[in-house]
Amino acid sequence: MADHLKRRIGLPLLIAYGVGVMVGAGIYVLVGAVAGAAGHFAPYAFLLAGLIAAPTALSYAEFSTRIPEAAGEAAYIGKGFGSEALAVLVGLAIVLAGTVSAAAVLRGGAGYLIGIADVPLIWAAIAMGLLLTGVAVIGVMESLSLAALFTAIEVIGLILVVWAGATTDPTPAQITETAVPWAEVAPGIGAGAMLAFFAFIGFEDIVNMAEETRDPTFTMPRAILISLVITSSLYALVVWAALRAVPPEALAGSDQPLALVWASATGGDARFLSAIAVFAALNGVLAQIVMASRVLFGLGKRSPALALFHHVHPRFGTPALASTLIGLAVILGAILLPVATLAETTSAVLLAVFVLVNAALIAVKRRGEPGPFTVPLFVPVLGLVLSAIALIAAF
Repeated sequence: MADHLKRRIGLPLLIAYGVGVMVGAGIYVLVGAVAGAAGHFAPYAFLLAGLIAAPTALSYAEFSTRIPEAAGEAAYIGKGFGSEALAVLVGLAIVLAGTVSAAAVLRGGAGYLIGIADVPLIWAAIAMGLLLTGVAVIGVMESLSLAALFTAIEVIGLILVVWAGATTDPTPAQITETAVPWAEVAPGIGAGAMLAFFAFIGFEDIVNMAEETRDPTFTMPRAILISLVITSSLYALVVWAALRAVPPEALAGSDQPLALVWASATGGDARFLSAIAVFAALNGVLAQIVMASRVLFGLGKRSPALALFHHVHPRFGTPALASTLIGLAVILGAILLPVATLAETTSAVLLAVFVLVNAALIAVKRRGEPGPFTVPLFVPVLGLVLSAIALIAAF
């Protein structure tokens, strides 16, 4: 077996992967929570959350050109702190967080599927999980191409929601509330931004594809930043349209806020959004299987105990063993574990990793080590502070 991955991914596919990971199934629920906190100013909360995520995204962008490897965060932290043990520990935490997150999304996607088709939940989760694991094993281009298709379906669904909200008359509350002085609404926007920040967790997955990306010095920073801009804009548009059609308190109290927007704005059946939510879930699960298997592959180079995972299938060119193990763990997790509870800890784990990655970049910069793409020192400092605040807020 080979021990290196082929560089086959270009900028468009990587952007589609990044947007798909960040948009995911969360947008179908998160709109209500942010609207409940920020009211009719929720679009500004999403834009502010994107700005909060930007410094850490820039830190990842710089590191991805310095160390274009799988298991990106582990490599970055190992470089910054000079500790292989810490690097491997962080890498395993990323694998665990991605697996649990995928298990939670798989269970949710299976729930949406059984609402459309008469299939037992367990068998729906197994079938979806096996299908996605098979795609992940067969090839990275196949995986990212399918993810791009899922992303396109998700985005089309969101554009339809934007159209529905934009073409309806605004609610009276929206007209009056948006005239409130900024000083009075700033706390709500800030609270909404802290909630919305979790919608942008996902850009970090892009760096774990660096070893399979063509010209990573050029491609990686652009993919990270363009994905972040697209996602921020899309979130802001969706929540703006939603608030034109439905009052924020109604959105906050709904389990399916975007379906409520569609039904309120058009009077039509919103079941098609459940179908789109299935594709969103499939996208999220596939992205996490691909990401976590690359991290496990990269860790195999750093730890003798994990060396068996640092191999590439001779025909498919993927870390097949790692992909299979992650896929099976996701399926078992979706069936057997209280993943809804466990998934709540994944954001905290990732925020802690954000703090460490920013600190590692500060250390590298203070040593004066040059890089092909660099950001000013204040960027990782700001990223560290903002990520620490978000981590504290998560508890």
